[in-house]
Amino acid sequence: MTRAILTDIEGTTTPISFVTQVLYPYARTRLPGFVRERAQDVDVAALSAEVQAETGQQLDLEGVIAQLLAWMDADRKAAPLKELQGLIWEQGYAEGALTTQMYEDAARRLQDWHTAGLQLYVFSSGSVRAQRAIFARTDQGDMGALFSGYFDTRTGQKREPVAYERIAEGMGLPARAVLFLSDVREELDAARAAGMQTAWLVRERVAAGPAAAHRQARTFDAIRI
Repeated sequence: MTRAILTDIEGTTTPISFVTQVLYPYARTRLPGFVRERAQDVDVAALSAEVQAETGQQLDLEGVIAQLLAWMDADRKAAPLKELQGLIWEQGYAEGALTTQMYEDAARRLQDWHTAGLQLYVFSSGSVRAQRAIFARTDQGDMGALFSGYFDTRTGQKREPVAYERIAEGMGLPARAVLFLSDVREELDAARAAGMQTAWLVRERVAAGPAAAHRQARTFDAIRI
């Protein structure tokens, strides 16, 4: 029996193009100035120290900025980068500069599942701070109240089963009671290996080959609980 739904964001609830063409460029353009202006803020100072710890180098402020931009260009899922992006996006949403594009079917079905008593959670490579901001201001309204919790890669990498084991433990549920939704096969493979149910959002395509291991759905309306 399904008691909780764990969903990815990019390509699942939100078009990939919104993330790659809106969120990422917004953060990259503002990152240097944001870090310089807030270098003494507790959060930013801690993230700068984390960048240096992860690289094993003593970096000045400009060196930290250069490293963050390099990670971003390489699509590196580095925790301090993701946390910083979350800070930048949080400010952008608060100022009204950003509004999340969300699939209508995803917003509607998440509301239906929440009303039916299912627990809803998010697992994304973006920081928990970023996830909260993304769902609080969408073109389908404030979706934040629907979710019982958020998980990011500080819990574990999305293509490793241990991350999903930890998430199920954090929910207080057996993994078999959780349905994971994603558009990435390797993530679904990891969730399945941890014991979760899976559904592959294929949207504009039909996946082939190893897809047989996962149910496929073009929209959230096609997902059966």
